[in-house]
Amino acid sequence: MAPRPAWKGYLKLSLVSCAVELTGATSQSEKVSFRVINRKTGNTVRRQYIDSVTGKPVADDDEVKGYEIGDDEYLLVEEDEIESVQIESSHTLAIESFVDRADIPQIYFDTPYYVTPADEVSGEAFAVIREAMAKQKKAGIARIVLYRRERPVMIEPFDKGLLLTTLRYDKTVRKPEEVFEGLGRQKTDPELIDLATHIIEKKQAAFDPGDFDDRYEDALLALLSAKQKGRKPPVVQAAERPANVVNLFDALKKSLAGAGGDKTKPKSAKVARPAARRPATKPRRSA
Repeated sequence: MAPRPAWKGYLKLSLVSCAVELTGATSQSEKVSFRVINRKTGNTVRRQYIDSVTGKPVADDDEVKGYEIGDDEYLLVEEDEIESVQIESSHTLAIESFVDRADIPQIYFDTPYYVTPADEVSGEAFAVIREAMAKQKKAGIARIVLYRRERPVMIEPFDKGLLLTTLRYDKTVRKPEEVFEGLGRQKTDPELIDLATHIIEKKQAAFDPGDFDDRYEDALLALLSAKQKGRKPPVVQAAERPANVVNLFDALKKSLAGAGGDKTKPKSAKVARPAARRPATKPRRSA
């Protein structure tokens, strides 16, 4: 079954336009989900709105959105009134400018969507826009109304179609200096940096998303399977929590050996720790 489009409208580049559809690029269908159950009856629990003053349940027909305009004073807004609010980006992805993708900081990227032509008639115009963007190696910047909110987006060629990624507003992104302000410039030992660099070199690999499995979800499914069969839940050995490194040099050396790199020495670092740094009477401690 084909996924349901999240949005339908038009992609527009100057005077060229074509009908397109947006489809979510990610899915939550495989995620384990739970229902709330009444322990005494075994029945599912249904949520219901309760009037905050009278304490009585509110019928579906009596539920309406309210915008607070004062203390306990609300302006009632009907669904059809909200639906009537339409701007250009409600139905049109008008590309306003083109940028280098690398110029957009990763922190601004939000949710990805696939963009495809909505019908055969739109196929040629869609292909022209896509190929022109691929030739120029540029990403388009536009706006779109999704889920009753206008969002800036980036559009780029991807596989046989386009990939649209919603972007976060600048005011919603916490500035790094708010978090990193207290971090000073730490003085580091070049020898330790060389050892850490050597570990990184030994652990280099090509990225393959297929290498990642949700191990927590697998453990959760094993628990559910055991309970369903009337067996005791499997005992999972909790991983040992790491502690602060006591001897950074020894920790890096052991890490390097574990990465299979103990046979090759860093170019600019001596593998043996300088004698002046060894404790005179106490044995060397490890992490």
